[in-house]
Amino acid sequence: MSYPVSRRTVLKSAAALCASGLILPPSAFGAEGRLLVAETRTIEVLGRAATVFGLTGAGGIHGLRFDAGERFDVTLENRTAEVTSIHWHGQVPAPEADGITETGYVGAIGAGEARSYDFAARPGTHWMHSHHGLQEQALMAAPLIVRDAEAVRADVQEVVVLLQDFSFRSPEEILEGLTGSSTMDHGAGHGTPAPMDHSMMAMGGMDLNDVEFDAYLANDRTLDDPLVVRTERSGRVRLRIINGGASTAFWLELGENQATVIAVDGNPVEPIVGSRFPLAQAQRIDLLVDVPAGVVVPVFAQREGDRARTGVILAAPGAEIPKLAGMADVAAGPIYLSLESRLRSTTPLASRAADVRHSVMLGGSMSPYLWSLDDQPWGTRRKLEVSAGQRVELQFMNHSMMAHPMHLHGHHFQVVDINGQALSGALRDTVLVPAMASVTVAFEADNPGRWLYHCHNLYHMATGMMSELVYV
Repeated sequence: MSYPVSRRTVLKSAAALCASGLILPPSAFGAEGRLLVAETRTIEVLGRAATVFGLTGAGGIHGLRFDAGERFDVTLENRTAEVTSIHWHGQVPAPEADGITETGYVGAIGAGEARSYDFAARPGTHWMHSHHGLQEQALMAAPLIVRDAEAVRADVQEVVVLLQDFSFRSPEEILEGLTGSSTMDHGAGHGTPAPMDHSMMAMGGMDLNDVEFDAYLANDRTLDDPLVVRTERSGRVRLRIINGGASTAFWLELGENQATVIAVDGNPVEPIVGSRFPLAQAQRIDLLVDVPAGVVVPVFAQREGDRARTGVILAAPGAEIPKLAGMADVAAGPIYLSLESRLRSTTPLASRAADVRHSVMLGGSMSPYLWSLDDQPWGTRRKLEVSAGQRVELQFMNHSMMAHPMHLHGHHFQVVDINGQALSGALRDTVLVPAMASVTVAFEADNPGRWLYHCHNLYHMATGMMSELVYV
């Protein structure tokens, strides 16, 4: 297998390696006892230097790559000046290895310290990101790819795309503009918010975007200088797309070209062909794309409720690369569940009645900027109790005017109901619950411990939209 290399020159060689590493090179696979470094790096955005975080593996690869059967045997070294904690999003280790501090199993990793992890790696397109403060907004995130045996046998060119929202403002300044406070306390104290300085995009009564960003990135880059991937062999590409946006949902757009959905959140699904796909915060999607000789396939990611977009370009050898605008002709509508309702897992849960059912109300508002689960912030959270071996159904009821991508740590669940309509849907770890909608998921209680569940809009979580699932 051979893979193209990024052509962009960035301000530091480490940043260049990170950008190019998102195209999977052969050296990304096969090593044991991996070292992962949390560090500070410099990238260029819109012609300006920006200091951000990074998670760098061996050889400067951005993130981690594993082949089928390899263990997640990783030492994380913190070379930043801040404490941190890194969550292995999509993996299902024991709770003390989940990379978070909120449930009390472990503390944060101090500057200059290291911590080792060793567990069975779950196959699929996953990612890793900080779960400390607001570091995720400062790009403390990277891909975490575990190829299964079928992907290895297929020998298809693979390209990983990490989407992120970017601001030259600090995350603390963004939060202060929303709430009047730069402190992330998960809503422990409500206080009186200052006037908001963001530009809210509303559509049909729904609140779509609560933060205005300076740029939207695909592998650290904008469409001013996008990543261009030259295709190989048959021209077939497996795109592994990760929405690492702290506060942004995207529509993936291929225009007149088509792609086949083969997995979501790292879990295989029955194939669905299309040219436009929704991707909420923290979700992942695997697409098969054919690029015939002489053809260029732009893969856009357009922010919902906006014209702003980013993306990458797939191009056959020798094809001329067009200049792509960073703004679409028209604003995209809200992300919704049209694809979700069609997705079907190739390995669904066994048919079985639920042993326990929980309902959680998602609430909050833009003004004052406070978000909650069951009307409670983290400090006074209502814990959901389950027992090992139970089949659990968890209903998310959104009583707010903003969509919430809900993530459960330590488990993958199946979508079994949307707005009262039963289905045997996809296996996921993050599901979007649109405004004034309900989504029910089911999972096996097979990983005892205390586990977070929360909205994956960083600023919603920061102001109270997080709670716990507890085994008793």
